[in-house]
Amino acid sequence: MNLQSRSRVLRSGVLVGILAPLLLVIAGSAWAAEAYWIDVRSAEEYAADHLSGALNIPHTEIAERIGEVTTDKDAPIYLYCRSGRRSGLAQAALQQAGYTQVTNLGALQDARATAARLEACATDPSADC
Repeated sequence: MNLQSRSRVLRSGVLVGILAPLLLVIAGSAWAAEAYWIDVRSAEEYAADHLSGALNIPHTEIAERIGEVTTDKDAPIYLYCRSGRRSGLAQAALQQAGYTQVTNLGALQDARATAARLEACATDPSADC
C-alpha cells in the first residue's frame, strides 16, 4: 500500500470515527421525537372512521394500556375523540401517570387539521407553522 492509499484509509477511518457517533445522535433524536396519535373513542367509533395511522385505546383504558404504545414519558402523544371531552379525560390520566407531552386535539376533524398542518410544516419550510 502506497502513502496516498494509507492516507485515504486513515482519513476515512477518522471520518467514520467522527461521523458515526454524530449520526447515532441524529438518528436517536429523530426516533425519540416519534409522535403517537391515539383515538380514545370506542372501538365501534374507531371502526367507523379514524385518522390514518392512529391507534385505538378507549379513554377508560388509556392509563393501563399506554405501555403497549410507548414507555417514553417524554414522547409526543396526540389524543382525540368525538368532541374533546374523552380525550381531555385521557390527557389527565396520562399526565397523572407522568407523561409530559400529551396534547388533547379535540374532535376527529381537529386532529385531521392538526395532522395536515404538521405534515405541511415538515415538508414545506415556507408553511405557516
